[in-house]
Amino acid sequence: MPDGAAHEKDFLLSPTSSRSVTETVNGSHKFLIQGYSLAKGMGIGKHIASDNFTVGGYQWAIYFYPDGKNPEDNSTYVSVFIALASEGTDVRALFELTLVDQSGRGKHKVHSHFDRSLESGPYTLKYRGSMWGYKRFFRRAMLETSDFLKDDCLKINCTVGVVVSAMDCSRLHSIRVPESDIGSHFGMLLENQEGSDVAFHVDGEKFHAHKLVLVARSSVFRDQFLKGGEEDSKQEIIVTDLEPKVFKAMLHFIYRDTLMEDEELEASSSSCESSISESLAAKLLAAADKYGLGRLRLMCESYLCKDISVNSVASTLALADRYHAMELKAVCLKFAAENLAAVMRSNGFEYLKEHCPALQSELLKTVAGCEEECSSGGKSRSVWAQLSDGGDTNGRRVFNGSCDIQR
Repeated sequence: MPDGAAHEKDFLLSPTSSRSVTETVNGSHKFLIQGYSLAKGMGIGKHIASDNFTVGGYQWAIYFYPDGKNPEDNSTYVSVFIALASEGTDVRALFELTLVDQSGRGKHKVHSHFDRSLESGPYTLKYRGSMWGYKRFFRRAMLETSDFLKDDCLKINCTVGVVVSAMDCSRLHSIRVPESDIGSHFGMLLENQEGSDVAFHVDGEKFHAHKLVLVARSSVFRDQFLKGGEEDSKQEIIVTDLEPKVFKAMLHFIYRDTLMEDEELEASSSSCESSISESLAAKLLAAADKYGLGRLRLMCESYLCKDISVNSVASTLALADRYHAMELKAVCLKFAAENLAAVMRSNGFEYLKEHCPALQSELLKTVAGCEEECSSGGKSRSVWAQLSDGGDTNGRRVFNGSCDIQR
């Protein structure tokens, strides 16, 4: 073997490797359309839009056309589309639209792009406002006599899968680390009552707990148990201002860092105006504020934010202000400003006028901000335009094809 060849062989490097991975980042959104019968007649090409939701770094929205999108169909069909609601160029994605069967039999109407991805590939949205969907999503006469429409409500579920590509070397050799289970361990400590050193008496019910856990989670409990006062040595504490179910839910959070899976809590996000303050989520918000549990407060804010409407926004705003729920308060102020005409006719607004004059002042400042955004070319619809056309008393926004209003 020539000397040069032997020398070259000695310095051969190990082969390198890489892998290109193309996959979808998936996300879903549930869109509840209340008052379908009132939306009919709004006009061909005009739609009701869901809130924007984020999948794969882009914002999306569902557009529902109760009178259809295509003038040639003469309102024979309802139309449903998924729209790219943020800036983007040549965004490739897969889509699925599901009209939910509300009879409980599970016979949903599904239009899925995922099933046909091998045949046609992902759909490309060229720019903001591009849409994928169906002009003839469902024949309207059939829809109105079907199990898809219940209590004048429709439910549309949407899944978006944004296509992303990346070079991935780490996945060639990886070790999966399971999710943290520290919450379940602490939860067992609460359930088993092992080592508990304090008991709370709440309206006839007794709850055992551990001072160190409470101290670690709550600044209020820290002051109560570590300042060397009378409470520090107590092993029995009477709580008079919380209901047992609220205190139990608060302890569950303190130990597990999650909310209880409770039907009453689930129902809180759809509570009517008169019962907002009596819902479990609202009472838990009050407990979070009292005991300095910031993360629990945010969780409760998120629940109460889910179904803000014209009829409930004033009550929810007052609640948010009372318990220092600043994120929820900001959402309520903006929603009320953008739906001012309808909100002013609600019973909750009368309550604000009588009991919360300072909140009225903040609302006017928010209205002024919305007007400034509108006059400077922003996307918000003029608040005073709402007052001139009477607003929308059902808390829905009505958009035409060229209008993009966000909250």
